Amino acid sequence: MIQSMTGYGKAVVAYKDKKINVEIKSLNSKQLDLQARIAPLYREKEMEMRQMVAQAVERGKVDFSLWIEKDQSVDATPVNAALMENYYRQLKNVAERMGIPEPQDWIYTLTRMPDVLTKTEQEVLTDEEWAVARQAVEQAISALVSFRKQEGAALEKKFNEKIDNIERLLAEIEPYEKARVEKIRQRIVDGLQQIPGVEYDKNRLEQELIYYIEKLDISEEKQRLTNHLKYFRETMADGHGQGKKLGFIAQEMGREINTTGSKSNQAEMQNIVVQMKDELEQIKEQVLNAL
Repeated sequence: MIQSMTGYGKAVVAYKDKKINVEIKSLNSKQLDLQARIAPLYREKEMEMRQMVAQAVERGKVDFSLWIEKDQSVDATPVNAALMENYYRQLKNVAERMGIPEPQDWIYTLTRMPDVLTKTEQEVLTDEEWAVARQAVEQAISALVSFRKQEGAALEKKFNEKIDNIERLLAEIEPYEKARVEKIRQRIVDGLQQIPGVEYDKNRLEQELIYYIEKLDISEEKQRLTNHLKYFRETMADGHGQGKKLGFIAQEMGREINTTGSKSNQAEMQNIVVQMKDELEQIKEQVLNAL
């Protein structure tokens, strides 16, 4: 089954006082275009996470995000009480020596002093926490792939409908194709008869008519188009990773349909060719999203 390049996956895992969130979005692109936004604590593992995502998604425009939600009560910046008391004594002594009034709002003044409300400890990513974060990345990737498979199934159904329509329209051409031989012959004969005093060799007329019909013959185009339609189905059955190949096959289908149209000298046949082009155009639009 083919996969779509459009997908979405998210995972949330808990670790102590925090929640680790991972979100992945993907759209169609000719190559892999991976944009990552990662919380500072986990940036040392960015290359490993990029490799995990790249291996799973293969191709597409991908936005990868990893962020942390913390318990605000636990995450509050601690007050350095000892330093705050030291600042208080120093400021009080300076105010007495200089004879200036003390601050009316000591709390406001002291909390604005350097390092009173500054976190001094540095977070370190432990193996235990990384194992949990990695699990979140794997879960988000799995959700993304599942989403892509669902979209791919819808794409495959759409492609099969369009292929069925083209095959049906191709079969509708046949009656007009057979009838036009006699119409062309009769039109030429009628044209010759309208010219006074013109005599023609019936054998030579038949030879010229055969040559003219051969130039308008679409048997080869029909056969090649039938083969391309069959090959398109077989390629879809090969599974994901066939998007570019399906695009190439659709281009070949277009060439045969266009040639058929250029050889169709009847309005009915040309109308059918226009419908076939419309069906193929819808395939070409959607095939851009196939992985």
